[in-house]
Amino acid sequence: MKKTNPKKMEEFIRVDHAGERGAIKIYEGQLLALNTLVKDENLKKTINKMKKHEEVHCNFFENEIKKRSIKPTKLLPLWDLLGLGLGFGSTILGKKAAMLCTASVEEVIDDHYKNQIHQIEEDEKDIKNIIVKFRKDELHHKDIAYEEGATKQGFYSIMDKIIKAGSKVAIKLSEKI
Repeated sequence: MKKTNPKKMEEFIRVDHAGERGAIKIYEGQLLALNTLVKDENLKKTINKMKKHEEVHCNFFENEIKKRSIKPTKLLPLWDLLGLGLGFGSTILGKKAAMLCTASVEEVIDDHYKNQIHQIEEDEKDIKNIIVKFRKDELHHKDIAYEEGATKQGFYSIMDKIIKAGSKVAIKLSEKI
């Protein structure tokens, strides 16, 4: 039986933990804006539902980190701040921007999880199956974001590129640091 590279597996869990926590922070930033400056009860409900999925995902990876004695990324405090800022900032720009934030991040995560799924061997099939399920949740969030008005037209195409570039940098750094 082919075995998954243990160092790779450690990187996967570290970065997935950071990513899921980052998603929670983005949603917390969006909810902060929705509870203070922007009033949209329907959007608040939508974001709360997606945040609950991310909490389940994050808790899973938090447990894996503890179980496997993996050090979380040292960049968590920075990602927390940037996630809150991104969520808050995108939401004060309006619903389309808030939903584009979700769509852009989820599109990067889709590729990220797909890449991991292809590298995880049978010796780690339980975690592979969970990542497959989490990827489906993330794709569902992306679909919701587009249903709720996310767009890449005009200014939003620049925002999409910036969010995706930032997400990819965060992934690369979190794997290693």
